[in-house]
Amino acid sequence: MSSGILNEIKTLIWKEVTLEWRQKYALSGMLLYVISTVFVCYLSFNLRRNQLTPIVWNTLFWIIILFTAVNAIAKSFSQERYGRLLYYYSLCSPQSIIISKIIYNSLIMLLLSGMGFVFYSFVMGNAIGDMGLFILCLFLAAIGFASVLTLVAGIASKADNSATLMAVLSFPIILPMLLMTIKLAKNAMDGLDWSVSTDEISTLLSIDLIVITLSYLLFPYLWRS
Repeated sequence: MSSGILNEIKTLIWKEVTLEWRQKYALSGMLLYVISTVFVCYLSFNLRRNQLTPIVWNTLFWIIILFTAVNAIAKSFSQERYGRLLYYYSLCSPQSIIISKIIYNSLIMLLLSGMGFVFYSFVMGNAIGDMGLFILCLFLAAIGFASVLTLVAGIASKADNSATLMAVLSFPIILPMLLMTIKLAKNAMDGLDWSVSTDEISTLLSIDLIVITLSYLLFPYLWRS
């Protein structure tokens, strides 16, 4: 990347942070969603402790994170007004816009995932055997969810029925990523050696890099439309 694109990315990320700081309802709403969902799960399993097995604990956590990601990133482009998009078109390159969106959404997902995990562990108990491997899994999953959903949100924003299109386009990519994430997290819960999880780590990392690269290469064609 050239220095001009890097400066544009930095400026756009700062713009997103400034808008979020002025309009705190988006992040606050997502935090409230995570906390309330975890609390409902706690109430559901509180009377049936024997049903909260490690597999259920793991699956339930990642389903919460996935729906949090969908709710947090779905409006990445749809909330942008048409006039503002034209203004961006005259000032910035499309590569800067999509990369800045991916970086910002990744930071939001890392924040929500981290806080969600802390609260989830506090309420539902901590069943992690290898915390380092689980944090790596959380990091790769947050970036993967953010990059996939950001690109799909950009595509869906060009269509009238954006919500349905976003669900259809994201499902084939999100599902294998979710299954791989659950498997890697289960290895971390069992405390297995990192060498056992090499395939899962490399697969998640590859998906993240492929999606980010495709976003960088293909978004300019979408932006021109």
